[in-house]
Amino acid sequence: MAIVQTAGRDVLGQFAPQFAHFNDDVLFGEEWNDPTLSPKTKSIIVISVFLGRGLVSDAFDSHLKMAKANGVTREEIAAIITHAAFYAGWPVAWAAFGRAQKVWADDAPATTPLEEYQRSIFFPVGDPNDAYARYFTGQSYLAPVCGDPFPIANVTFEPGCRNFWHIHHASEGGGQMLICVGGRGYYQAWGEKPVQMVPGTIVEIPANVKHWHGAAPNSWFSHLAFGIPGEGTSNEWLEPVVDEDYLKLA
Repeated sequence: MAIVQTAGRDVLGQFAPQFAHFNDDVLFGEEWNDPTLSPKTKSIIVISVFLGRGLVSDAFDSHLKMAKANGVTREEIAAIITHAAFYAGWPVAWAAFGRAQKVWADDAPATTPLEEYQRSIFFPVGDPNDAYARYFTGQSYLAPVCGDPFPIANVTFEPGCRNFWHIHHASEGGGQMLICVGGRGYYQAWGEKPVQMVPGTIVEIPANVKHWHGAAPNSWFSHLAFGIPGEGTSNEWLEPVVDEDYLKLA
């Protein structure tokens, strides 16, 4: 379907007719309708350029809506903004997520606590984390956000869920980074007090440190997790977090 744009003439037709012509007839009339690149690819390029320049504005909203119409999914826009954050800056990404979440919001009523929580965060909750269920107390969910060469996943914990004590071993470098993107949870290193995590909290876990992380007893919790590159890396899962100690966090 051909893209037809009249915003230039509608807004600036009398004040700046030449600019309106370039906007409606050249940019959208010719460039956007050039079949060399798909409309979806063009939307991804434009959003990336806006992010790189920090232009998170009403015009950015319009391109987000166009991207959705051009087939960019909720999962894809989450991955695009996450990847761009490393180049465009974390504050720009947070601002972009606030706007994108509204564009990709689902208006259907939530029927479960999980669906209701999903509406409150931008990143997808994903599927039950069955592959690692034996290392968790309670139900967790896993959603890949970015793949190689720098895999990032969103891990969601239902209220009361936490993983076992564990260690990310490395002979050089290594460790893990956690970025809270929803709800409220905790990170605790062995022998230290728990650290509360809320949206925007960042925790860098050094290699070879025994620790756990998970939801608060009465709150859902989601964090992005990605491993820090290193040599001789491996994970060692240990004992569960003692209920008596964990429930004190309530």
